[in-house]
Amino acid sequence: MAKDVGIDLGTANVLIHVKGKGIVINEPSVVAVNNKTGAVLAVGTEARNMVGRTPGDITAIRPMKDGVIADFDIVQEMLRFFITKLNLRTFFSKPRILICCPTNITTVEQNAIREVAMKSGGKQIFLEEEPKVAAIGAGMDIYEPSGNMVIDIGGGTADIAVLSMGDIVTSQSVKVAGNVWDNDILQYVKRKYNLLIGERTSENIKIQIGTAFKGNKQEQLEIRGRDLLSGLPKTITIQSEEVEEAIHDSLQIIVQAAKQVLEQTPPELSADIIDRGIIMTGGGSLLDGLDLLLAEQLKVPVLVTESPLDVVALGTGILLDALSKKKGTSKF
Repeated sequence: MAKDVGIDLGTANVLIHVKGKGIVINEPSVVAVNNKTGAVLAVGTEARNMVGRTPGDITAIRPMKDGVIADFDIVQEMLRFFITKLNLRTFFSKPRILICCPTNITTVEQNAIREVAMKSGGKQIFLEEEPKVAAIGAGMDIYEPSGNMVIDIGGGTADIAVLSMGDIVTSQSVKVAGNVWDNDILQYVKRKYNLLIGERTSENIKIQIGTAFKGNKQEQLEIRGRDLLSGLPKTITIQSEEVEEAIHDSLQIIVQAAKQVLEQTPPELSADIIDRGIIMTGGGSLLDGLDLLLAEQLKVPVLVTESPLDVVALGTGILLDALSKKKGTSKF
């Protein structure tokens, strides 16, 4: 028998949960391709190590953009690679796949995700919205008639939703998350220091010394890049408060989206959210001080879940257990 599979198809990482085994794959959403032949050379961690370091005829591609498929064929190859690696297909049967998508994506984008999963070797494809799956993975009881609010910040999107009785009451999805912060830092360093740095360097700055709350972290990091004036390698030191300054405007977009969701929430559910607080999930929630910033701006307690990177994949595992009861439907 083929196994049931849950996939968190993220902009930054792909996580795959196999029923009965747990999370078996957690790799970057990167594929290295030979430009001349179109052949896929590497997928996942191996491909990510090539980013910014490849010769002209090899390109390291991120086929997911803002939580949706930007390059259909490459995503298909990536998923096929992982499904083959896990040996999930048998001669007689194919796996059933539950795949997560951001809220507010179009029907065309939903169909693209379904089609790519089917062509990668899936038998039946089930789609579910990411904040709902994240809330289940974080241990929230969303099937009760009470308000639960989750903010799921990944690499491409920040999904904010209020849930009650097993469904989304009100939600917002903004295309501002980890990758945008990386680019903000890159542009800030370029503008202030005339220094050109790569994607991986800006991501390391964010992870090691980045903060969302002014004064919460006071660290510094030595970084290297290419001087735009001389064209030669150069080293500078950057401070935590500079990172906060670089990503400040992007963070405010997420804060405003969260405020809009709260404004659209029925008052009874708002009262529940004040009691329970807001749960943060996704890799973006690991940014230092982001919970403090949101708590200060929204006037509601904000908590970061345990293992925020894994909660969507864990949520797919919980929902996969209910798959057999929902046979023939494409939504839970």
